Amino acid sequence: MQYLLLVYTDPDLLAALPAEEYDRLMRGCLEHAAELQARGILLAAQKLEPPTTARTVRSRHGLSRVTDGPFAETKEILAGFNLIEAPDIETAVQVAHEFPWIHYGSLEVRALHDMQGERQRVGATGAPGGL
Repeated sequence: MQYLLLVYTDPDLLAALPAEEYDRLMRGCLEHAAELQARGILLAAQKLEPPTTARTVRSRHGLSRVTDGPFAETKEILAGFNLIEAPDIETAVQVAHEFPWIHYGSLEVRALHDMQGERQRVGATGAPGGL
């Protein structure tokens, strides 16, 4: 089963880190990610640009709106993700504990929905996989 580990960080906690400590944590994280990838656990990972570079798109009652930044006001920001393969959510949570960012925010562990099953259920055509 696949799980998405959504990495949320508190910018204030990260800003308080000395640059050398952040670099040490990031280096360890990247090296650990390479190990997980080599073991077939980590399928994809990506760090996101800051929310100040984002746009939120929504449409309500026929009116579209694009706003700067994320929609939700929150102390922690979505900073990146890791897509992993794990037999169950307990194992996925265990993998989440291995990343240092749990000390500077949180990692949300969420199972991926079976989109192929959804595609078949609703009778959708086109390329299988994502949306």
